[in-house]
Amino acid sequence: MSTAVEAKTDAPANEPEANKLFRMCIKYKGSDLHLKVGMAPSMRLAGVLRQMQLPPLTGADMERLMYPLLNHKQRDILEEEGGVDFAHIIVDGDVETRFRVNLFKARGRLSLVARRVNNKIPTFEELHLPPVLAEITQYDQGIIIFAGVTGSGKSTSIASMLQYVNERERMHIVTVEDPIEYTYKDDKSVINQREVGIDVKDWDIALKHAVRQDPDIILVGELRDRETFNAAMHAAETGHLVFGTIHAGTAPSTIGRLLDLFPRDMHSSLRQSLAFNLKAIVAQKLLPTTKEWADKGVTRVPTNEIMRMNPTVKKLILNEEDTKLGDAIRIGMGEGMQDFTESLRQLVVAEKIERAVAFEVAPQPESLKMALKGITINQPGIL
Repeated sequence: MSTAVEAKTDAPANEPEANKLFRMCIKYKGSDLHLKVGMAPSMRLAGVLRQMQLPPLTGADMERLMYPLLNHKQRDILEEEGGVDFAHIIVDGDVETRFRVNLFKARGRLSLVARRVNNKIPTFEELHLPPVLAEITQYDQGIIIFAGVTGSGKSTSIASMLQYVNERERMHIVTVEDPIEYTYKDDKSVINQREVGIDVKDWDIALKHAVRQDPDIILVGELRDRETFNAAMHAAETGHLVFGTIHAGTAPSTIGRLLDLFPRDMHSSLRQSLAFNLKAIVAQKLLPTTKEWADKGVTRVPTNEIMRMNPTVKKLILNEEDTKLGDAIRIGMGEGMQDFTESLRQLVVAEKIERAVAFEVAPQPESLKMALKGITINQPGIL
């Protein structure tokens, strides 16, 4: 363990005793709170676990601290399954801080890990995202898909887009999340966030409810199976703007990943549905910044590939010519599209990432080399 953290915080006298520890986590901007019998309470600060200057917890301490946080149903789940997930909210004036809590048994004794949910949602500028994402939020209906691996910042980028709408439009936004990663404060929009396993039993029920809640925008989270994808497409077809995520490396390859959720004999009808309901695919990767930007506190920036629906993209999807979608993106630069090559070129020119980093992740290193020299390759006609 690293240096201990002084355990001082102000807390109302009438709230659960455990809240003192949660408030410590908020005070020091900890990302996680850890409680275990035999150890002093700990929190994760800047990625490092640090103990508080408190005595080690006993089994009786944990029961005294934890049981008042549980309702009868949660207590039953803990006893039957050996662990329970729940949300715990700390109120300070008009500011609410949400924790996603996992209370579990280890060697017959209670342990807890609580993740602090972010209140502050970064702007496009703070995240170094392309300004065209603001334009993409303005569709009335359809589906917008963010593609990338775990940890590529998809959820944060979508949160930034929803907050952009929240600050400017009178909308009803419904999110279905597992877990909730950012908490929104209603501004011009009304936002209802539902966490699977805490606010609602499962994804299917949540998505069935969502379309009945008069939403303008629905965040469905990860398009992990055909049921979730079907629910998302149904919502898009019935006049809602839907945001979803998927594990895919590039915008064009996302089409194949979606089709892979279904048997081959359904692909033709799926392509029809995508051609008429898909509005944009944004693929994203996070890259380490140059030392100059890291010294400013910006340690990672996204590189984005953006494919927007237009007649060319629609035709290629319908005709099963996915291999030409990369060409359509390059030709569509004037319509707010960009491929990874152009995104990486911009980041290198702006000195946000090192050239070596750009070439390491570039899908087409030769194209990037020419782009950095100012040479544009005219792609062959695809229409």
